[in-house]
Amino acid sequence: MTSPAADPLPADPLPPGPPASAAPAPAPARRLTGAVWAALGIVYVVWGSTYLGIRIVVETVPPFLASGSRFIVAGLLLAAIVAWRYGPAALKADRRQLGSAALVGLLLILGGNGLVNLAETTVPSGLAALLIAVVPVWVVLLRTAAGERPGLGAYGGVLLGLAGLAVLILPGLSGEIGIGGVLLVVLAALLWSVGTVSSARLPLPANPFTASVYEMLAGGLGGIVVGLLRGERRGFDPAAVSGGSWLALGYLVVFGSLVAFTAYAWLLQSAPVSLVATYAYVNPVVAVLLGTLILGEALTWPILLGGAVVVAAVCLIVSTERRG
Repeated sequence: MTSPAADPLPADPLPPGPPASAAPAPAPARRLTGAVWAALGIVYVVWGSTYLGIRIVVETVPPFLASGSRFIVAGLLLAAIVAWRYGPAALKADRRQLGSAALVGLLLILGGNGLVNLAETTVPSGLAALLIAVVPVWVVLLRTAAGERPGLGAYGGVLLGLAGLAVLILPGLSGEIGIGGVLLVVLAALLWSVGTVSSARLPLPANPFTASVYEMLAGGLGGIVVGLLRGERRGFDPAAVSGGSWLALGYLVVFGSLVAFTAYAWLLQSAPVSLVATYAYVNPVVAVLLGTLILGEALTWPILLGGAVVVAAVCLIVSTERRG
């Protein structure tokens, strides 16, 4: 997936870290540098294209083994880059930080990405992207459950988003698309939302790239374990994997995981999360266009109408947060 995240906190949260003994001072406003916009552009475009890549991969590769191997390779490559760039000491983390990174990785990668891989064996890539775009709705609800009050505009976006989600689910209810796959994507979005909220609250390693390494490795290993438990190894012949699936898997490793996921993790600690959340309404547009142009996926009225409503809901939620 990588998948759209959302706005887990009010604008400009404090970076994650061990709790202080005294109340922290308000965080200073973050300066939006060229690096922030470049990272955001990567997340906009590359993550939108990963839905297409996943759809091509799972045509001939079992879903959880594909997701798990993708993030293990990306995590090892990123670990080598971090050690080369910052020195081996940069990979050090205490037990608490490792546990937090593992939890976030399982939520984001095993839960979020792994379930999308499984769902895309039956669900069109564009529809999967639109269902994932509802993530900001779940985040507002999670924040409310935690005692926050995001504001009337955000709650209006929630109602609008849920209406769009209902329209998007119609193809599953009518039998055009398997309802099981649709519900898997909805669950993936919910788990991704929990992981996104948690990443801003748990004591992760101070270096966001180091945090990404352990998140990728934990989520990737979790994917391999689930794949083996599901029996995905039985009957799987690597020699039967198509050239397109190999190319798509390589693209997902390098760009979807190593480049975009790392850019996302860095953005969560380096930019207002409300700004990071804006890619949630860019990704699905990119994904739907690519699915239609390359895979010939149909643009049915539930996808067009539901997608437009969901994107409008995300815009409302994000604009409300940025004014807050």
